[in-house]
Amino acid sequence: MERNQLLERIALNPKVMVGKPVIRGTRLTVQYILNLLAHGATVDEILLEYKGLTEEDILACLLYASETLEN
Repeated sequence: MERNQLLERIALNPKVMVGKPVIRGTRLTVQYILNLLAHGATVDEILLEYKGLTEEDILACLLYASETLEN
């Protein structure tokens, strides 16, 4: 999946989770997903826990974080 397609999965809305970046259509923040991964959760475990998510959503979180740190 291309960069822009992945980043379209991340939404910023001041009315949702106080404006933190979230996976579009959810209240799951990029920070929360990264925290799960950092504490050892696998992509498969996250997908099992949050049925509506896709692997691309998690990749979008990683890309968003990477690009945010670059700036």
